[in-house]
Amino acid sequence: MDLKGCGALVTGGSGDLGRAIAVALAEAGADVAVTWVGHREGAVETCGHVTRRGRRGAMVRLDQGDPAAIGPAVDDAVAALGRLDVLVNNAGWNIGIPFRDLEALTADVWDHVHDVNVRGPFLLARAAAPHLRAHGAGRIVNVASVAGLRPAGSSIAYAVSKAGLIHLTRCLAVALAPEVTVNCVAPGLVEGTRMAQRLPEEVAESNRRLAVLQRTSSAADIAAQVVTFCRADSVTGQVLNIDGGVHFH
Repeated sequence: MDLKGCGALVTGGSGDLGRAIAVALAEAGADVAVTWVGHREGAVETCGHVTRRGRRGAMVRLDQGDPAAIGPAVDDAVAALGRLDVLVNNAGWNIGIPFRDLEALTADVWDHVHDVNVRGPFLLARAAAPHLRAHGAGRIVNVASVAGLRPAGSSIAYAVSKAGLIHLTRCLAVALAPEVTVNCVAPGLVEGTRMAQRLPEEVAESNRRLAVLQRTSSAADIAAQVVTFCRADSVTGQVLNIDGGVHFH
């Protein structure tokens, strides 16, 4: 698919990875709307990068843990861009709870992680589906995590939610075919982001040591793969690890 003139909605566009994805889509010719919830300044910065590349940029406030907010946010993005061809489910929420500390993983924490990381992307896909189908070539790309492929990550709830997002990708690929393709990237640690900077250095070093490339995930590589999935016409239901080569050895 040629992305020139397409409209794309990137959730979590106020963060580092969301910004990289929005910029990559803009460089490919798409107009981009980004959602934000608590970091408006980051969304403003992302939109600035989009408009400096000659594309239309828009900001949509969205707490995707609130089901009632999903439909209006999609409508706002369509109104701002004039159409919607691409949905990138990048926004997510996590909390650091050691796997062994089961008591700390309360029902409320579990529910909030899953509401944002799994229910939110499903409701966004459902709300966006009529728009994505309208031109016969819509695209959804979900941003999961290597934590959805092995028992690791910031908490059991986070790992299970990302596993759910990966399987949601495959289910939506069936549900939305043939007009819409649905694919997924599964990054490992993305150094240089605000989230990664909150981790102890030993965690980053452990990730580098496990990777055959001896380096962790790159936001630029993740964004480039999102664009590649959007351009592809015969790829759907796929999950690509971007982790420096941890998961094949």
